[in-house]
Amino acid sequence: MNSVHVIPDISIVAPVYNEEGNIAALVGRLAAVMDASNLHYEIVLVDDGSSDRTWACIEEARALCAHLKGFRLSRNFGHQHALLAGLASARGRAIVSMDGDLQHPPEVIPELIEAWKNGFDVVSTKRRDEEVTGFFKRKSSQFFYQFFYWLADISVGTGTSDFRLLDRKVVEELLLLKDTDLFIRGAVEWLGFRATVVEFDVDERLSGSSKYSLRRMMRFASGAIVSFSAKPLKIGIWLGFLTSVAAFAEIGYVLWAYANGQVVPGWASILGVVSLLFGIMFIILGILGSYIARMHTALQNRPQFIISETTGGVEASVRQLDEKKVERAHASKQ
Repeated sequence: MNSVHVIPDISIVAPVYNEEGNIAALVGRLAAVMDASNLHYEIVLVDDGSSDRTWACIEEARALCAHLKGFRLSRNFGHQHALLAGLASARGRAIVSMDGDLQHPPEVIPELIEAWKNGFDVVSTKRRDEEVTGFFKRKSSQFFYQFFYWLADISVGTGTSDFRLLDRKVVEELLLLKDTDLFIRGAVEWLGFRATVVEFDVDERLSGSSKYSLRRMMRFASGAIVSFSAKPLKIGIWLGFLTSVAAFAEIGYVLWAYANGQVVPGWASILGVVSLLFGIMFIILGILGSYIARMHTALQNRPQFIISETTGGVEASVRQLDEKKVERAHASKQ
């Protein structure tokens, strides 16, 4: 039977961006782990518009590993969109997603599979990274996830990442979501399937440097918050209430001073209060603008990724993704 038509037990999906020095080692370690498992598997690498030899390295690795499929995006769409492209193309009964820099050890995958076989639909991971990750990154990550939980009421544990196993039915539901600001970690928690967590020790990056600059992390965090919470829109109400209370207190003080024959000095204080109010107003306008921009992007209905080249497998297209959504919509109406 043609292997293309055999449904794999496990798909391993890894988005890669300028990772030419890691591809061969990544595929080699994944193949060694999965060959020992005696499960039918596929490896799906998604090149997120790399500017180095990443795609050439994927094609070279494909010549040595028949289980490998490669997808090249037409440009850099971002990590979450590249991951979505990999999930859309994966055919396995369960899908493991991971980073391509080998900080997520392939040797942990059998533990994820074992938890899946025990009945869990989502097997997330929690990293132990005190010796690898810097103090600022660890503390900022902890703050973000606590802040995200307060805003969205969705618990995404500190130390989690996109290294996880998802059952096929979870992936099918995930692909139906229409979020413009993709935050797959939050979306998986929001779906609510039976989940467990496996801890692992983070490895050192094999080669290259992290692609997540502070600017990218800030954009990722703001997109996640806008996507899952409307609480920032309500901040304006509370700020307006507080400033109104302060304004009424100031008016009361002015009237009291006038009744007692006192001259109320206040050019500096008035200008300070006016500046504060204008600052608050522009913050609120910026928050409103973020949500309006998200609505604008959603109404454009542009594809979340575009695949320009493939190697070693059947191409997954945005059209196929849309057909799944249409079929599901028709089924829900019947």
